[in-house]
Amino acid sequence: MRTEPAEDSTRLADWIERGARGDEAACAALFHEFYPSVVRLSLGLLNDLDDAEEVAQDTFVYALRNLGRYDARRSAFRTWLFTIALSRCRNKRRRKLLLQGPLELLAGEAPATPREVEAALERRGLRRQLWQALQALSEPMREAVVLRYLGEMRYKEVGAVLGCNPKTAESRVRLGVETLRRTLTEQGAAPEWQWSEASA
Repeated sequence: MRTEPAEDSTRLADWIERGARGDEAACAALFHEFYPSVVRLSLGLLNDLDDAEEVAQDTFVYALRNLGRYDARRSAFRTWLFTIALSRCRNKRRRKLLLQGPLELLAGEAPATPREVEAALERRGLRRQLWQALQALSEPMREAVVLRYLGEMRYKEVGAVLGCNPKTAESRVRLGVETLRRTLTEQGAAPEWQWSEASA
């Protein structure tokens, strides 16, 4: 999982302080630093690249307008940002389920994984079967697994984003990973992407 060198933390604090005062260069620096990880997280939760990019943009519009509300004593900046993104992903996913659910039931099959998503997955070494198994997880498990592996967060950070304690976050991740492995084994497809538990 990621750790921030001291110089990076100092630079980040400077960007946040300047950005809160309306410094456009600092806001742009924050955007370029964190946008890719917010898109990756959103893609894992939404399974749609256009939706993920829209959520990421909405996340930054809100975050950059509200930098003055960010409190470094309460959470890391990335944790705060991911919390905003997660809330927007949930809203987006629920709206789409309400709109698309009846149509998918009538069609009798799940929608195909978009080509753009497949390309993004291939760049990250993930197979389509793993991605489909991830999307089939219950929402609490999927969110925990995505935050842990695509968000590269420690259990404490996962818990902070999800509003639960680290042990609960760890339990959701482990259950999610076990479910993924079982699903892939039943399909005769061992995951090429290894789940690393080197850091809590």
